[in-house]
Amino acid sequence: KKAVLRYDVHIHEGGGAMKEKPVYKSQCYCMNLRRAANAVTDYYDAVLKDLGVSVSQFSLLLNLARMETANTSELAERVNLDRSTLVRNLKPLLERGLILDFAREDARSHKFAVSETGQALLEKGIPQWEHAQETVKDYLSPEDTETLLRLLRKLHELSV
Repeated sequence: KKAVLRYDVHIHEGGGAMKEKPVYKSQCYCMNLRRAANAVTDYYDAVLKDLGVSVSQFSLLLNLARMETANTSELAERVNLDRSTLVRNLKPLLERGLILDFAREDARSHKFAVSETGQALLEKGIPQWEHAQETVKDYLSPEDTETLLRLLRKLHELSV
């Protein structure tokens, strides 16, 4: 079947206004999930922009804060990333002093914790993240949001 050009509506950076963006229609579940994930990621990144972190980095900080301390394997399992990807994503957080590594300099294993600077960033960012959550929930509706979460959790079970 030939792809058809249509317009999709996305949440605007301001949090309520909408914009239209041309998108090619696809029947591929994967493509549609990736497009939706990219749009939502772009929205959250815009909301968190003044913090100087992406939503991915914010999520790592938040998960590490909830764990208090974690080694690479523990955090990778918690956030569902492979170890090498996690280490690559932690590097800018370490460089900015948002997380601490308690490993000895010559040690191969690392033990991470959120620094005071990282905790301050989380305290400032959590209300912004909550605002983004509410905006998405209002945009979709509470019922659609619950359905979306249920379906996403189910799809997550596909991973091997």
